[in-house]
Amino acid sequence: MMGNPRDPRQMQRMMRQLGMTTEEVPGVEEVIVRTADQEHVFQRPEVTILTVQGVKTYQVVGTPQLRSRSAGAPRPGGATGAPAPTAAGPPEEDVALVMEQAGVTREEALEALFVARGAPAEAILALLARRGKG
Repeated sequence: MMGNPRDPRQMQRMMRQLGMTTEEVPGVEEVIVRTADQEHVFQRPEVTILTVQGVKTYQVVGTPQLRSRSAGAPRPGGATGAPAPTAAGPPEEDVALVMEQAGVTREEALEALFVARGAPAEAILALLARRGKG
């Protein structure tokens, strides 16, 4: 018998046995989830990182404000969706981090970083979400 499933200590022990860890992210000011048509903007959300077997999942808790993305707003990749070449790319540490965490090639990591405007966490989440759909 597993005992009381609501006992926080027992739950933490079970999570450790399964190779799961959680980490609160302090001081988060804003989280934006962008889709083709709108943005979900969370002001001062609670963010927790759940790591299971090396894969990080971010949990965002809060009430989003929905904003429409204007038709004139620039989109990453321009009209074709292909990344435009840049003179100075993202830092090599960011490329390596995206490659490692998302399990992708260098080219895929560079493209994801370009689309995420250089934000490694956003690039990793986008790649992992894309993998989950495929």
